[in-house]
Amino acid sequence: MKSSVFCALVALMGLACVAPQAAAQAPAAPAVAVGTGSLTGVVLDSLKKEPVPYATVVLLPPAPNEKPITGVAADDNGRFSLVKLAPGPARLRVSYVGYGTQTKDVTITAGATDAGTFRLPVAGTALAEAVVIGTKPVVEVKPDRIVYNADQDVTNAGGTASDVLRKAPLLAVDGDGNVKMRGSSNFKVLINNKPSPTLASNLAEALKGIPAEQIQSVEIITTPPAKYDGEGTAGIINIVLKKGSTQKLNGRVSASGGNRNSNANASLNFKTKKLGFTSSAGTGGWYGPNESERMRFGKQDNSTLTQRGVGDYGGRWYYASVGLDYDITDKQSFSLATSFNRYAGHDFNNMLNDLVVPGAPQNNQLFTRTTNNVFSGNNGELTGTYTKTFATARKEWSVLGQYANNSGTFGYDFDQYADSYVNLETNRASYRERSRGRTPGSEVTLQTDLVQPFGEKQTLETGLKSIWRRTGSVATVDGLTRGQADFSPLAGRATDFSYDQNVQAGYATYTNKLSKKLTLSVGSRLERTTLAADFRTTGSELPARSYLSWLPNGNAQYAFSDNNSLRMAYSRRITRPYIDYLNPFVDRSDPQNIVFGNPNLDPELTDSYELSFNTNGKAGSLNVSGSVRRTGNAIESIRQTAAEAGFTDAAPGTTVRTYANVASNAYYQLNFYGTAKPVEGWDISGGPDIQYIVRRSPTLGIERRGFTAGLNLNTSYKLPKKFTLQGFLYSSLPSPELQGKGSANLYYQMGVKKTFLKDKADAVLNFGSPFNNSWTYRSTTDTPYFSETSENRAYQRSFRFSLAYRFGTEQQSKQRKSVSNDDVKGGGGKQGGQ
Repeated sequence: MKSSVFCALVALMGLACVAPQAAAQAPAAPAVAVGTGSLTGVVLDSLKKEPVPYATVVLLPPAPNEKPITGVAADDNGRFSLVKLAPGPARLRVSYVGYGTQTKDVTITAGATDAGTFRLPVAGTALAEAVVIGTKPVVEVKPDRIVYNADQDVTNAGGTASDVLRKAPLLAVDGDGNVKMRGSSNFKVLINNKPSPTLASNLAEALKGIPAEQIQSVEIITTPPAKYDGEGTAGIINIVLKKGSTQKLNGRVSASGGNRNSNANASLNFKTKKLGFTSSAGTGGWYGPNESERMRFGKQDNSTLTQRGVGDYGGRWYYASVGLDYDITDKQSFSLATSFNRYAGHDFNNMLNDLVVPGAPQNNQLFTRTTNNVFSGNNGELTGTYTKTFATARKEWSVLGQYANNSGTFGYDFDQYADSYVNLETNRASYRERSRGRTPGSEVTLQTDLVQPFGEKQTLETGLKSIWRRTGSVATVDGLTRGQADFSPLAGRATDFSYDQNVQAGYATYTNKLSKKLTLSVGSRLERTTLAADFRTTGSELPARSYLSWLPNGNAQYAFSDNNSLRMAYSRRITRPYIDYLNPFVDRSDPQNIVFGNPNLDPELTDSYELSFNTNGKAGSLNVSGSVRRTGNAIESIRQTAAEAGFTDAAPGTTVRTYANVASNAYYQLNFYGTAKPVEGWDISGGPDIQYIVRRSPTLGIERRGFTAGLNLNTSYKLPKKFTLQGFLYSSLPSPELQGKGSANLYYQMGVKKTFLKDKADAVLNFGSPFNNSWTYRSTTDTPYFSETSENRAYQRSFRFSLAYRFGTEQQSKQRKSVSNDDVKGGGGKQGGQ
């Protein structure tokens, strides 16, 4: 009886149990014989059907002997290989912190033997014949990344990808949906390890088109290896969508409604002996009020500009995907995946503009203006993958191809009423203007990768890749002054711009497990970029040019024990500007704030250094990391007066915003992130992030430095009768920007979930920021010519009720490889022409 209790306690800690008296009676292990046999297999999470990297695999003699013969750690894909084994009966025991342990009888032959798949229960306990399986923690701290398991967070029900990213560690989302990673907007977002051109061109709006119910987890990778494209100096955000086939028909339907968004989603899957099918579809909308204020002071003419606006925003999104997996043979497979995403919306604003210029009343401007910005995006992708494995454990070759067609539209309509504090009838407008534009785009990608092991401790990964990218911007602008019969084109305001960018790359990464404790990985990526642009409206061309980029990286990991490790990493990454930075279209929808892109931008290069300590235990986990990132030739958003920018026809007091390579930035960061389980059923995760930022621009004669910090907390508690409570909070201090200061941030959410109908259905009620109706995002700009304060009020108080129903039983499916075009820089908000 005592031994049973002892085993139950040990199992609760996620460890294998041997009864004390059984261990005492166990005979000594036989001498290890070197043979020609080998064992291979894969370790998976029993709930999510994902690989469990670094799981511990131990080879044991037949029961009751518990003395290990040999052992190995699984690789990044959860695969393991034991070689030079003597034939005979044995047992394989697989374990990992936070999971239950699984043991399987095996028979070693003189050749290679596949031990199959080990599915580890999450936080499970085995007591006699009963098995109690828990749930995955909301946040997992792994040696090379932090994983936010969105499907375990009940407050995500009925939301979008933007809501999910708001809660992930090291990330922040402001009131406009703009995302920052470790305080930087320079990162890449992937979906299932591959990019979406829509995300690259318009991230803030595109995230609203991905339902939270389709998201399984979010991976934050701060120092990506060479197999990833070189883009994203702050790192990579990988959104892992739910996928998986089943032996029988399986699916899910859900719907939600609230005062800020609503949606409906469905998925359907099945699997035959060789063919797997997955599909999902959804639609939804977002809506709400907006309110803003801008106050500018001219330092030379003592002018004051006040702009106050109120309005509303809204839109709809549609999403669909289909995937097919076919096993040609046991070692060859082919997959085909296609997806379609569309979003379209508007942003209506009713603005009062009051410019006062002392001593020059003729330059005063008083008017109201109603503006309706409209935008849309379309993204269709088709990806095919061929994968071949070999008798040699861990060896794999794959060929991938992808075609993506991505396009968008933008435009605005405004009516202006001079010398009036209120709007009048449309026919009394002193001036009217409208613009319509589109951004066509397509990508073709070919990629091949080879994983070649050398024994059980060394691995070489190599690959080649080529991307052919086409994009551009076409726009018209028409104006109508009182007295005119109809709208007429405005001279010099239209644009017709095309941009071609081709990237060829090759990479190699060598990994060597030098000892049981030390693993070293070094790699490098060489990328060649060619560029060409054509300005058809002016009949000019940007001369074709090309450049080579050498991007080395490496990391060393030292394991003090199974639960404690130290990791050092270095990487160099590149940033190529995308269409929203390059688009030369001049947006004058706000007469006092002209916006346009810069097609002459050069890429950025960033060197990153990181040192992190990771520890796991029965009480939780802790990751402490310090990092330094240095970027030269940084692309920055800069503000100037119209005269500085050469807009001689602009009204007095007008400012211009564009992008330029004008700065060098350094980020010194210290991050703490941990998970804890104070009592059974209660999980807590989170921690602070502290940064010291230095920004220098000799061109502008600016140097700014200062501290900023953020705090991310997430907690859940399981109640009786299958109720779950969940809470989340994120806050951050203002950050130093090149020409001013960014805004502080505060957002919190709480929710309750009830599971019923034999665990097939969920009902979730969520509340966002229930104790404050809105949060004001306040930023400042300071130049030698003017200073400005901008405020944007985000109405965050919200509620949402969601229902979901699942049918069928999920089983494991083959992991599908994907294309990863994570090599371009895109903005978080709308394009310059919107």
